[in-house]
Amino acid sequence: MTQKNDWYDEDTELNEEYSIKEYDVTASPNDFNLKTLFDFVESGALVIPGFQRNYVWDQARASKLIESILLGLPIPQIFLYEESRNKFLVIDGQQRLMTIYYFIKQRFPRKEKRVELRRIFGEHGKIPDEILEDDAYFKKFNLSLPDPIPKQKNRYNGLNYATLGEHKLSFDMRTVRNVIVKQNLPEEENSSVFEIFNRLNSGGINLTPQEIRASLYHSKFYNMLFRVNNDPQWRKLLDAEEADLHMRDVEILLRSFAMLIDGDQYKPSMVKFLNSFSNKNKALKENHIEYLENLFKNFLENTQDLPEKAFFGSRGRFATLFFEAVFAASCGNSFKNKTLDSLKFKPESIHLLFEDDEFVNASQTDTASTSNVKTRLKRARTILGA
Repeated sequence: MTQKNDWYDEDTELNEEYSIKEYDVTASPNDFNLKTLFDFVESGALVIPGFQRNYVWDQARASKLIESILLGLPIPQIFLYEESRNKFLVIDGQQRLMTIYYFIKQRFPRKEKRVELRRIFGEHGKIPDEILEDDAYFKKFNLSLPDPIPKQKNRYNGLNYATLGEHKLSFDMRTVRNVIVKQNLPEEENSSVFEIFNRLNSGGINLTPQEIRASLYHSKFYNMLFRVNNDPQWRKLLDAEEADLHMRDVEILLRSFAMLIDGDQYKPSMVKFLNSFSNKNKALKENHIEYLENLFKNFLENTQDLPEKAFFGSRGRFATLFFEAVFAASCGNSFKNKTLDSLKFKPESIHLLFEDDEFVNASQTDTASTSNVKTRLKRARTILGA
């Protein structure tokens, strides 16, 4: 199986145009010292969603940040969104916050474990001590810094939080500017945060729309998406052993459930549709989440005898539009009746749908238009006999 990141279809959302409303948003600057920020993370008051983004810095880059703090140099401000009283989402600055958190914990995450640590952090709101102490997940966080000039040693190289000595107190008391953002209006939704995420992250390494969603709409429903994303049969269908770092596989799952549940009410843009669907499902009850998970697992069971790369298109990439239509059509009756045993999935119909002129035409241009989305769902239901 491939572990490359080019297995998925081109993202149809990235350049999609959609209207943006005016907001009443306040932004309040605050200077918190590093020990306070660490305590905020530990207490759960400051939420760094485990699935916002993998921790991507290497030890050398992380060490440079800590060195800057020790030298008294300013570091970029952190943006937080006030979700509710004493609960703040990190909008921008996760890498810096996690570097500070890991340095004080004296542990540095191993690269090959970071996808799993993202899941663990998301489930617990922090890294449990038994995981932090496990050398399979972490190694010691000793600063790795180059010498400033030849034959002159860097005085901080090799130190960790416990061995800072006289520098420890000054490190704890260093302040970082935090800008706390709060949306006052409109009250019925918080779409401004998506725009803030998107625009603050437009420089440097961009967050994908799905990474932003997973941060903004983290919920038990999203926990379910992340669980099924690791299902072996799902990974087999994707022909990718490991989860995608930028959550494109999770986005396929989200789109598929959205088409199953709300596809008939779809209106552009796809970005707004998936945002609204994610927000709505923050309040989804556990028994309904469990039902959706079991429904998806039943669907996966019905795909076990399919040929390799059954959902891949002519370009050799996983065909997202095709998969979501097949899933929504084949599970539609089961979902309507809240059953698991009435799935209508005919594997031999896959080729017919792939070759259907109406479906193909609705999948090539303007793919997020209402007419094309509904055409794909209609043709999938007709050909699959749903």
